[in-house]
Amino acid sequence: MCGSRSVSELDLRPQMLVEKSQQENLSVISGYAKGVDTATHLAALNMGGSTVIVLAEGFDHFRVKKVFADKFDLDRILVLSQFPPSQPWLAHAAMTRNKVIFGLGCALVVVEAGERGGTLAAGEGALRVGRPVFVLNFGDETPPGNKILLGKGGWSIRSREQLGYALEKRPTAKIDQIPLPF
Repeated sequence: MCGSRSVSELDLRPQMLVEKSQQENLSVISGYAKGVDTATHLAALNMGGSTVIVLAEGFDHFRVKKVFADKFDLDRILVLSQFPPSQPWLAHAAMTRNKVIFGLGCALVVVEAGERGGTLAAGEGALRVGRPVFVLNFGDETPPGNKILLGKGGWSIRSREQLGYALEKRPTAKIDQIPLPF
């Protein structure tokens, strides 16, 4: 899931969105920014689910946020970073990190995207590689980035029931994945 750091009241409440992913026994994968990222991780943990935090910096800079303090359960949280341990947060690293988020998931849920920025870029990147992109559609009040993604082939999601159905019947990604030799 991805979305704005300054999410509006249109967000359909992350708990409602995460509820559907939990019913499908899916983990939430998102960044660690305030707004949608934090809300979706917390919702998954509050519902007894699991979550994957993908950092935009190295592990030396990772700290458990105060809002996670009593919920940070290492049995249900995986923290990932593709960056050297000492790398600080950088804007381009956040954009690069988004590729890991949509690359790990079976689909990308876009809550709220602006006309430009990381959420829009993540949605466009996921569409380019054939990942299903489920875009929240609020009718006339749909954020500009969501409209762009809908125009480029994102799946319109107007309710949590529709999201539940989309997650249950989600199409498989159109990319070939190389099996890992375990």
